[in-house]
Amino acid sequence: MNDLIENFRKQPRIISVVVDNDSWILPYAEKLVDTIHANGDQASLCRNYDEIREGLAAFYLGCTKITPPEILEKSYFNLVVHESDLPRGRGFAPMTWQILEGENSIVMCLIEAREKVDSGKVYIKKYLQLDGTELNDELRDFQGRMSVEICLEFLEMKEPPEGEEQKGDATYYPRRTPRDSELDVEKTIAEQFNLLRVVDNERYPAFFVLDGVNYILRIEKSN
Repeated sequence: MNDLIENFRKQPRIISVVVDNDSWILPYAEKLVDTIHANGDQASLCRNYDEIREGLAAFYLGCTKITPPEILEKSYFNLVVHESDLPRGRGFAPMTWQILEGENSIVMCLIEAREKVDSGKVYIKKYLQLDGTELNDELRDFQGRMSVEICLEFLEMKEPPEGEEQKGDATYYPRRTPRDSELDVEKTIAEQFNLLRVVDNERYPAFFVLDGVNYILRIEKSN
């Protein structure tokens, strides 16, 4: 423990920021690396496991793969930002699923990465408050900026945190696919507005099928 405390306080600390796919969060990960550097630590953006250095912490942002145990051993802390009030809402795209459920107050947690997905200790919990009008790009910007904020808050702590184990029954969200962007022609726009908020106009746009013909809709604000 004394070794951990010494390494937690001593700069420059070695920090890895890991993004294992071509995620929209990459610019925010780059911003995090730049800020960590500016604050006096050493940080690197890692696109695969062999780039992760032994050090104090590894932040896994937007990752889709389960990290092997031997990689987790490289860092004192392996950390994931997850957008739900764990243990409820483990799994894929938790923020998107909650918006579809009508939620506008989203819990964002910094948790310990474990072999069992989204099961680790919670180190930081914050609330992202939406007003219900945000579209996909805005939602991602809010999520990305708060992810950076949470990671920096962890590094600014004066003592290594113990974290809290998750309590209660776990629920899980499934992976979303392009088919999940389908609109129901029998429902109003108002009834389906939350779906329109979360679709990606390029990668998985909203669409509907009428008389056997597939139509695509793209949504944006006028100002």
